[in-house]
Amino acid sequence: MPAPAQTFAPGAYKFTVQSAAEAVRLILEKLGPQARVLSVRPVPASGLRKFLVGPQLEVIAQVDAVPPPPPALAVVSAEPATPTTPPERPAPSRLAGMSPPPSPAGLAGLLRRSGLTETALSRLQSGARWSELSTLPLHRALAETSRLLCESAGTRPTRAPLSRAAFLGAPGVGRTTALCKWLAVEVFRRARCGHVVTVEFDRPNPLGPLPVFSEALGVPLAHFPCETSPALPGGFVYFDLPGLSARSPADNAPLAAFLDREQINERVLVLNAAYDRASLRDAYAAGRDLGATHLVFTHLDEVPQWGKLWDYLFDENLEPLFLATGPSLTGDCEEDAPAAIARRTLPEE
Repeated sequence: MPAPAQTFAPGAYKFTVQSAAEAVRLILEKLGPQARVLSVRPVPASGLRKFLVGPQLEVIAQVDAVPPPPPALAVVSAEPATPTTPPERPAPSRLAGMSPPPSPAGLAGLLRRSGLTETALSRLQSGARWSELSTLPLHRALAETSRLLCESAGTRPTRAPLSRAAFLGAPGVGRTTALCKWLAVEVFRRARCGHVVTVEFDRPNPLGPLPVFSEALGVPLAHFPCETSPALPGGFVYFDLPGLSARSPADNAPLAAFLDREQINERVLVLNAAYDRASLRDAYAAGRDLGATHLVFTHLDEVPQWGKLWDYLFDENLEPLFLATGPSLTGDCEEDAPAAIARRTLPEE
């Protein structure tokens, strides 16, 4: 069977894209499934554009020339063949100044540049399917990686819906806004009823939009000390607490004492996803020390790469509650966190 005709001109092509998923789509669409990725590097925006758009990826892909079809088989003759002198083979030539193409970045390199941390990458590489993934075409490998990450993030036991939970977080992470978003989900999507309790200790607890928003939803807002149990069967009680300290665990003693004394076992840790990784880890550790059971990430509209969040989804002791993808109090809310992060970092199919 003759080899297929070359559809795309051989050579190297450069794309500037927003994500790995977009790169895969463009390479398949423009160059075809046989294209090879040579390199991937982040390209930060410059000038005023850095305040408007996030960093991009520069992807270089190679299309190899299709080898010519093999010569047709000669008809066998009964007469003896006349010996001939074989023609001299021309010496291979190379264009002046042309260097060999760089080695392919590979699946691991592309995952790193998509924001995946070394922890998450090591988790994949230690799995039984990594060798198989490394041999698949790039678009197939990324799709399978997406499925594996979602499966790993969904292995925790399913908890009952929240009913009596405190929202915890450092000042400035959007803790009260996250509580308002969750109230909107409870009232509008689930038609549940309940009330909110605000608590203050030796430091102020600014309420922000909570009083006006609670009144608009018809959710009573009370100040502690007050009733902290649901007023109706199947109802909820949510607690808006002062900010926790990520740097001084001793400052969180009043929070811990209140949670234990009031027997509030559901504890939602709110983290600002736009923080650097060290600050995220500190706030996460402080929340774990306070017995956090659920997790919310905010400010994801300010984060160009969501891959770093996979590390937190692998913790079986904390259930992802939702991702806040915008400032709206009644929307911008992704409840299926693994699927949302996978869509943002890797193609699904």
